[in-house]
Amino acid sequence: MAIRLGLGLPQSHQYDIGRDVPDVARAAEQIGYESLWVLERALFPEPQTQGLYGIEGLPWPSAYRDLAEPLVTLTLAAAATERARLGTSVLVAPLHGPFQLARTLGTLDAASGGRVVAGFGTGWSVDEYAAAGVAPFAERGQVLDEILDVCRAVWGPDPVQYDGRLTKIAPSVIGPKPARPIPILLPANSKKALSRLVERGDGWHPVAMGAEQLAAQWQQVQDFAAEKGRTKPIETVARVNATYTGKAYDGADRRPFQGSVDQLVTDLAAHAETGLEEFFFDFGDSTRDAAELKDVAAELYEAARAAGI
Repeated sequence: MAIRLGLGLPQSHQYDIGRDVPDVARAAEQIGYESLWVLERALFPEPQTQGLYGIEGLPWPSAYRDLAEPLVTLTLAAAATERARLGTSVLVAPLHGPFQLARTLGTLDAASGGRVVAGFGTGWSVDEYAAAGVAPFAERGQVLDEILDVCRAVWGPDPVQYDGRLTKIAPSVIGPKPARPIPILLPANSKKALSRLVERGDGWHPVAMGAEQLAAQWQQVQDFAAEKGRTKPIETVARVNATYTGKAYDGADRRPFQGSVDQLVTDLAAHAETGLEEFFFDFGDSTRDAAELKDVAAELYEAARAAGI
């Protein structure tokens, strides 16, 4: 069960972003975490016109209020660290202009010495798409496909040239180039998404919500990759939406990764049996401040390694 461990950076409303992001990033790297992650939530509608994940009546969590912009957050972490990979989990890629997104990620990778991992998704919030004004919600899959094309072009050799539906690049020199090919992680939660992952992605980026479910999903990805003749390995990084309660959660309704550090480690051990390479923990707003986040992160890391994970 030798896996990599990562940590989600503080982005929600209880944190001082300019102070706490570099502080937590430095501490996490010193503890031993091998990656640092950000998520994207562009706004918090009031009243909400759509339930969480598009599910009617499901409220948005308070952690989504005033969530700091992901690439600014990741830049703060990059400047404060030396080794940890810097991942997005995920960028709602179609909310961004394809060309500018590719340039920003390329520059960040060059500046950080080749540490960026680009997790992309299409998102589910109609309100975010309306506010961003980049592309219609109904076209989000097509836009993500173009973003993948534009990224590969912009990150590739000069002169760069591209003629797409949204993006037109005349033959140009575009830099700085990434320090190495930036790996792109994608979900596989639909047949179209699974095809995109296997045909165009470098890695799979699921959410860990149950060991049996995760194992079944991973088997599906591997089977489809074999069916399509993919020979390139698929990198795996699982997101853990953890709820830290400070003590053991004894309720019969306990969800995976909810409760004390010991319970989190027990759940991690079960999920690690799936064979995935990396798991990262995002505590959302279940930690009060940066000091508690660092303390919990240190305790979790030490307990996981002591358990042989």
